[in-house]
Amino acid sequence: MEMHRRTTNKRRDSIGDDILAPSKEPLLENGQASGDGHHNDREYAGSVLEEWRSIALLLFLYVLQGVPLGLASAMPLLLQNRRISYKEQALFSLAAWPFSVKLLWAPIVDSLYSSRFGRRKSWLVPAQYAIGLSFFWLSSHMSLLLGEGEGSSKAEPSVLMLTLVFFSLNFLAATQDIAVDGWALTMLSRRHVGYASTCNSVGQTVGYIMGNVVFLALESADFCNRYLRSTPQQDGIVTLDGFLNFWGIVFMLTTTMVALLKHEQSTVTSDEDGRSDLGIFQAYKMALRIFQLPSVRTLCIFLITAKVGFAAADNVTGMKLLEAGMRRENLALLAIPVAPIQILLPVIISKHTGGNRPLNVYFKAYPYRLLLGLVFMVLVNWTYHVKNPDGTFPLYYYVVIVLVYAVYQVTLYSSFVSSVAFCARVSDPAVGGTYMTLLNTVSNLGSSWPATVALWMVDSFTFKRCVGASEAWLYCSSKEDKNICSSQKAPARLQ
Repeated sequence: MEMHRRTTNKRRDSIGDDILAPSKEPLLENGQASGDGHHNDREYAGSVLEEWRSIALLLFLYVLQGVPLGLASAMPLLLQNRRISYKEQALFSLAAWPFSVKLLWAPIVDSLYSSRFGRRKSWLVPAQYAIGLSFFWLSSHMSLLLGEGEGSSKAEPSVLMLTLVFFSLNFLAATQDIAVDGWALTMLSRRHVGYASTCNSVGQTVGYIMGNVVFLALESADFCNRYLRSTPQQDGIVTLDGFLNFWGIVFMLTTTMVALLKHEQSTVTSDEDGRSDLGIFQAYKMALRIFQLPSVRTLCIFLITAKVGFAAADNVTGMKLLEAGMRRENLALLAIPVAPIQILLPVIISKHTGGNRPLNVYFKAYPYRLLLGLVFMVLVNWTYHVKNPDGTFPLYYYVVIVLVYAVYQVTLYSSFVSSVAFCARVSDPAVGGTYMTLLNTVSNLGSSWPATVALWMVDSFTFKRCVGASEAWLYCSSKEDKNICSSQKAPARLQ
């Protein structure tokens, strides 16, 4: 590995300073995004079909990124069925924080690399290899961590250890994301760089579905026996250990192919270009200068607070539906009918996010997404009233849930694609990973901290009683109370 530093001649330094000079910065003025100038402008007039190989590769890399993210999102459902507290769920939610603080090491990813191997591949390849090896390790230790292994001394999951493991996985995925985001800026022409957000959204969605929905469905014995088997069996078609082993192999093989077969364009630019590689400290200084732009600070304040109103809808709704009796595989399968929306919507709205005002889509979707949070609150309460005596739910209930969820996904993905497209459009390729990551990091942080706080507060604002217990007044405010309720004779249950 070698650290590439910018040259110290005065002409080059003055140009680098002008890039981010507040008085000359048009990037966020009046909500517009400037897209002038790119070292791939020779391809500006080309059709998007001319770049299909690059778009396909970006899409594939984002699919790989989505798999560990989907698996990490499935863990709260697995843990909720093991009756962990919401405070423990809040602890596990910290595992998602690497995506919210990846700016801390993005300048290192931008500045420290091997020019012989490739600027982005220098980080992409090791990160994906590490994810593959982590999957192999998890496949032999997951049962123990979930409190199910023979060597486990207690029946409860090791939430702290699981948090540390998935924090590490998300750290690697975030590093891969920095590298891919930066690579997209040089892999695609300036005219088509907006498609990076489409690849990001579609690829992550497909990978997420594989790591979350597909896994939970195929791991469920009930789902497999009902829909996929003629002879019922005790376990699902896929086990957690087998799933981890499979994706470990996929990561190792595909990463090797990318390392050997895909070559990067040179990142060295001419004096006329006005951009040069930055060293680590210069990159951190550049990130600070970006943040000091008045328009950037204003946007960051909005992004870090805008999602407070979505915290409960995004993070608590699913767990409350599980509490109401919905099976985790059925909850996961609710995403299948809306998957086409998640995949096609970014493509449909790309023509609106590829112009000079990509954030307009975000602002239009915001109030509708906020309103749907109130709708979810009503649906959670309604779930308890429509549940059949045998524990199932009527068909019309699922229809309503899917319709509401589909509309919510439209608002969510419209906001997401709009935000990513804006970041891609204003980013300077010389520090592409850092520039994109700054705004994306603030946006992710605006999702993470409300989620953790919301989950942490659920236990304090939830009051349960043990229905049917010998002591009818028994309120379940702790794990001990819940265990007492569970030990009561039927029909004692939590409510």
